[in-house]
Amino acid sequence: MSATYRGAVTTEDVELAPIGQDGRHVYTCPLCEAMCGLEIQVANGRVASIRGNPEDVWSRGHLCPKGAALGAIHDDPDRVRAPMIKVDGQWQEVSWDAAFRRCTELLAPVIAEHGIGAVTCYTGNPLAHSFSLGRYTGVLLGMSGIPVSYSPGTVDQWPKNLSSHLMYGNWWGFPVPDIERTDLLVVMGANPAASQGSLLAAPDVMGIIGRIDNVIVIDPVRTATAAKASEWLPITPGTDAALLLAVVHTLFDEDLVRLGRLADHIDGVETLREAAADWTPERVAPVTGIDAERIKGLARQLAETEKAVVYGRIGLCNQEFGSLASWLVDVVNILTGHFDTAGGAMFPRPAAWTVTAQPQPGLEGGLPEFGRWQTRVRGAKEVLGQVPVSCLAEEIETPGEGQIRALITVAGNPVLSTPQGHRLDELLPGLDAMISVDLWLNETTRHADVILPGLSPLEQPHHDDLILMFAISSIANYSAPVFTPEDPDRPEEWEILVRLTGLCAGVPAEDVDVAAIDDGFFDYLCFTQGLDGAEIRNHYSTTGPAGGPERILDLTLRTGPFGDRYGENPDGLNLDKLKRQPNGVDFGPMVAQIPEILNTAEKKIRLAPQYLLDDVPRLARRMEREPDELVLVSRRHLRSNNSWLHNVSALMKGRDRCTLLMHPKDAASRGVSGGDTVTVRSSAGRIEVPVEVTDAIKPGVVSMPHGWGHGKPGTRMSVANGSPGVNTNILSPPTFLDEPSGNGALNGIPVTVAPANAG
Repeated sequence: MSATYRGAVTTEDVELAPIGQDGRHVYTCPLCEAMCGLEIQVANGRVASIRGNPEDVWSRGHLCPKGAALGAIHDDPDRVRAPMIKVDGQWQEVSWDAAFRRCTELLAPVIAEHGIGAVTCYTGNPLAHSFSLGRYTGVLLGMSGIPVSYSPGTVDQWPKNLSSHLMYGNWWGFPVPDIERTDLLVVMGANPAASQGSLLAAPDVMGIIGRIDNVIVIDPVRTATAAKASEWLPITPGTDAALLLAVVHTLFDEDLVRLGRLADHIDGVETLREAAADWTPERVAPVTGIDAERIKGLARQLAETEKAVVYGRIGLCNQEFGSLASWLVDVVNILTGHFDTAGGAMFPRPAAWTVTAQPQPGLEGGLPEFGRWQTRVRGAKEVLGQVPVSCLAEEIETPGEGQIRALITVAGNPVLSTPQGHRLDELLPGLDAMISVDLWLNETTRHADVILPGLSPLEQPHHDDLILMFAISSIANYSAPVFTPEDPDRPEEWEILVRLTGLCAGVPAEDVDVAAIDDGFFDYLCFTQGLDGAEIRNHYSTTGPAGGPERILDLTLRTGPFGDRYGENPDGLNLDKLKRQPNGVDFGPMVAQIPEILNTAEKKIRLAPQYLLDDVPRLARRMEREPDELVLVSRRHLRSNNSWLHNVSALMKGRDRCTLLMHPKDAASRGVSGGDTVTVRSSAGRIEVPVEVTDAIKPGVVSMPHGWGHGKPGTRMSVANGSPGVNTNILSPPTFLDEPSGNGALNGIPVTVAPANAG
């Protein structure tokens, strides 16, 4: 029998095996923003095969190598399956009760003597893909009393958070390119062929891009995306903002600005015109490496193509002018009439709103009220509640009032994934207490005193939370667990975070009233939707779920744009209805949402925020700087995701991926050949790495992948340790930042390269 749902693609009822039993299961891959629907066959209690689910309403059978490896992740013999505590330097498996008691023994004395300010938390990228952790990190960060926390956000996308906050009053409201309906796509600093989309969730993203009439890639590296594009424009790293300002200049100079229906909803057009007046294509061409006439032609192409869009991602974010570049991508889309319209940049409309995107107290209205506090050692200012993650090491190292003495890590590996992470590697053993919530004994967690393991992805439900904020269609897709946990009495991941929250607030972890904290958090979420939490909780007392992330998911579905609002809209969506649609529901593509989506005080787009204009003189000074001998940029790979997946043998097959890409001219001038080991030096450190000579990179630029540096003693990563690679973050100066956002500049680092035997 067939079933339909409001706006949904019709799906057939399917025969699925019960949780934990052999047979056919369907599941949404939680490893990246592609959100591929999987069909998993289980035999004899193990994953027998994984293929793309052709009936999934979102991905329709698409699958990348990462999703096919979920079974290997679940079965990985290195995965931590029971709590572990360190006794005299040796790991011992213990019961959950014993592990929580040990957490109390370690953390409570630190707080008693030094206060909660001596405790911090690092939360990793996997949280964005986790059903449980993603919805409860806010409990730990918001209710524990921990004053300062750290995350990869400040080496990833913080400039986008900043520009969206200032322009739209919505710090997680990122316009994404409507790639299914565009005719011209300009890609800057992104490589969807490797990332499968980043701050852009689309099914089979390269299949969609392959059907676009004209694709232009602006990047210092001829990436796999650039190789399939209509045109590759190699740009000097760190100069994207200058290029975009020249495009803006041309749009005004040649009367190509087309605001369309948004004209009444935009402030700052004339201010922007004045700011761009001196940024001619002729001025920026020598620095960017892109001809002035080509810059003018790009502006004309964008203005004259009916459906066109510029998409900028991590290469724009993690450079020294990341905020300007991120802002100007949106500016160009707005000025050319390709904003909030089909085929341009649009705001997604997720079926379930995300807990992560709740407004921060004191930052409503999109005002630049930053620097509300500063870090103790460096004096780095707070921006949107975060400071540069590179501050963590110095805050641990430097004695005095407020010194960090205890650390909680949640699904993160900052030793490999943050600037100067090797300094953390040296400092973490000196902490009074370190507690890690993680699946692996890796380069960071090896220093912990307690490891509290999470569940395998296949042991828990899945419905994306934050990632649906970047999706080109409004979808909902609930996945039941494939397996039951090996320990049926273990706490779920969200319960672990709640216990750590209570411990930080002064209650022994083993005595925390988990349900009470969970109810308090749920009541707050209800309050944000104008609902009475106690009344809504009473609804669940008879129908379930009684608590946890499924109750939150039901709330966010019911109060989302297609929800039933607890009976106000009887035909609307709720979790029970979604569970009866195992292949998901699709409510269609993005739609125009301005002005409704704007949360600025004046309900208008701020086209020229003064906070960002104040950084333009710094960019102007960059234009006068002498060129560096070489600059380093980062890169991604389809079979990897930061440092996560290097312990999966199927994903590690093939040639060495941890190499330095170098142009033949640069290699020849330094006496370097392909396969040679070279020494790469920056102001921050040095590494040795094999070189790969290729013309798929701009002269004067070298490239290294991110997330390597395995092989540390005391880790339990047998596959990763067999191909350790080197940690490129050793070369990242901790103070090389995008100043407005505090985001680390991991691209455009000045380096020198010489044969390793040259001394």
